[in-house]
Amino acid sequence: MPAISGKRRAWVVSVDMGYGHQRAAYPLNEIANERIITANNDQMVSARERAIWHWTRIGYETVSRLKSIPGIGPFIFGAYDRLQAIAPFYPFKVDARPNMTVMQTKHLITRMGLCGGLIDYVKREKLPFIATHFIPALAADYLGLDDAYCVVTDTDLNRVWAIDKPQRTRLTYLTPSRHATMRLVQYGVPEQRIVFTGFPLPRENIGGRDRGVLKRDLADRLAALDPNRKFIQPYEDTIRRHLGTVQTQSKRPLTLSFMIGGAGAQLDIGITIARSLKKRIEQGKIILHLVAGTRLDVALYFKKQLKALGLDPDGGSGVKIIYALDKRAYFQLLNKELHDTDILWSKPSEISFYTALGFPIIIAPPVGAHEKFNQEWLEHIGSGFVQEDPRYVDQWLFYVLESGKYAEAAWHGFMNAPSLGTYNIEDALFGAAGS
Repeated sequence: MPAISGKRRAWVVSVDMGYGHQRAAYPLNEIANERIITANNDQMVSARERAIWHWTRIGYETVSRLKSIPGIGPFIFGAYDRLQAIAPFYPFKVDARPNMTVMQTKHLITRMGLCGGLIDYVKREKLPFIATHFIPALAADYLGLDDAYCVVTDTDLNRVWAIDKPQRTRLTYLTPSRHATMRLVQYGVPEQRIVFTGFPLPRENIGGRDRGVLKRDLADRLAALDPNRKFIQPYEDTIRRHLGTVQTQSKRPLTLSFMIGGAGAQLDIGITIARSLKKRIEQGKIILHLVAGTRLDVALYFKKQLKALGLDPDGGSGVKIIYALDKRAYFQLLNKELHDTDILWSKPSEISFYTALGFPIIIAPPVGAHEKFNQEWLEHIGSGFVQEDPRYVDQWLFYVLESGKYAEAAWHGFMNAPSLGTYNIEDALFGAAGS
């Protein structure tokens, strides 16, 4: 049971679908009443509801993996993606009328009882209700909860995130970006129902409101990312003012973490990276982490392929597979490894927001409309680079490294992306700290 400070308790609700929604809920564990509730498979969820959620999840993961199949894959994914499409940001005027997906979601909640058991359960104790997925949040809205909050988990969002008549919403939206805030206003959500908080990042990588751990890790990281001091030297006074210190030399080899999504897509990129970097790994110039998450099949695939390359992940060869049996253990393990990670390579999922911890992001191809907007956001704030050909990463990664551009990108992430989302969300629920 989480440690709860005073009366700062809330019903924290997520959904087991990929990693994004549960990754957003994980840092809120300290305020969770009883536990973080998983809306699609918790104990109060009926068999009928579980079936609806099951087929939704299976459809999402299957379509995500199909995208990589030549010919039919992009066609199937394109049809699916149109259901979650987001209008271009410009012009600012968009069609805010409820679309088919909005009405289908309303029907599932109000007619078929989706999340009905969850809402009945949380009504037993009057506490704030906060969800990191739109369906339980909308259920709270449609079914009459007043003190309810929705954590937006991407930089932009589909119309389905708001009820059919958004002007009447009971929800307070907690947004990770200015862009998401403006989009909700376009959809008709009253501005007083939107709070720009930033994405909830893990407490163990922040170190409190003074961000002590974050600053310590970033000081280490900048030294690894800028071996020629191309960025550090001209900005030394600025770095010292914000971090309290400037490190002149890295304590460890450059460390790159490649992350796959919850659907297991893009795993072949990880092995292509390992093949290209093999010589530099063997020379001790770089450490490679392949992040399999909770996918045993992916972890075993990585292990088999790495051994075929002569890189034993169990033998201290400079490669490591990050895998855990469940998501909570995975988040804990990954967050521990992030202290000694320098570059994140991932599709632009919710991991995009981890740039606020001072990470440059190498951007793998996006999967879905929302990830395309996340990519644009990373490029806009100056902390993301679209991946070059992974077959030649041994060349282009070190070319960019020697220029200091990765250090500059890490700094842009730290300065331009909000890092105190977890604490700002608590303030939105309970009032400012100390009040």
